Amino acid sequence: MASLEVNGILKVKNDTQVVSEKFSKREFVITTDSTTQYPQYISFQLTQDKCTLLDNYQVGEEIKVSFNLRGR
Repeated sequence: MASLEVNGILKVKNDTQVVSEKFSKREFVITTDSTTQYPQYISFQLTQDKCTLLDNYQVGEEIKVSFNLRGR
């Protein structure tokens, strides 16, 4: 599966949630097209060792997110 990328402004950065002894997750929201009347809000989820990737960013900063789509 190909990796996708999106640029946006970090709007929400939640704390890491420890779901079980072997699993943790962290959710965050970015907004794209903030100059338009209807910006798009996109929610992402980091898992396991990737949860610390957000520690270097503050709400309001512009970030680039690389992701793969998965669903059930």
